[in-house]
Amino acid sequence: MESLGLLLIFWYGILHAFGADHLTAIADFSIGKNKRKTMLITTMFAIGHGISLFIFAKLLETYTLSADILAYGDVISAVVILGMGIYLLFLVFTNRINLNKHIHEGVEHIHIYFGREHSHSKSNKDVTSAFTIGTLMGIGGVRGMLVTLGMVESSSIDFTMVLAFTLGVMLIFIGFGSFILYINKNLLNSKQNIRRVFTTAGIISVLVGTNILLG
Repeated sequence: MESLGLLLIFWYGILHAFGADHLTAIADFSIGKNKRKTMLITTMFAIGHGISLFIFAKLLETYTLSADILAYGDVISAVVILGMGIYLLFLVFTNRINLNKHIHEGVEHIHIYFGREHSHSKSNKDVTSAFTIGTLMGIGGVRGMLVTLGMVESSSIDFTMVLAFTLGVMLIFIGFGSFILYINKNLLNSKQNIRRVFTTAGIISVLVGTNILLG
């Protein structure tokens, strides 16, 4: 495929990533996480998104689906965002988001943990969940991507197209993940701030999800 067409798809990936539902999902998963996990979450979300778009776009090449059926992708995204927002608010109001401060080799460390007890579990459940949610939310972007492919007059969707799109998405997601890391490092240093930040994230998620459902 011509480089100009791939550049257009890459640019669409950048614009697509700025969607309120995508950035809200990244924030919900990344708030309170360390640098390594935040970068993993944003990267896996982008990869899951790209894979989902590729699979469903390929299906749409073979099967003609009505606009009403495709609209269910937006509903899925809305329900995911709304559910995460409600869950974050549940964690806040049931006092399940806590922090632990300790000194290690003369440096203060802050650990934010979810639940009643502090654990050093190295589970990658958040990363796996981010990949899964990114995959589900990719369904909502299929229509827009197909429009973009139509603009570059391509009759078949190949891996390079999806890679260009995914790289565009990943660029914004990782940049936004860096912003969340700044919040984690500079704001999440007290129980009061933690409650404020997670409450804000939860309310925004509920509003974004509700707006998509009613839109």
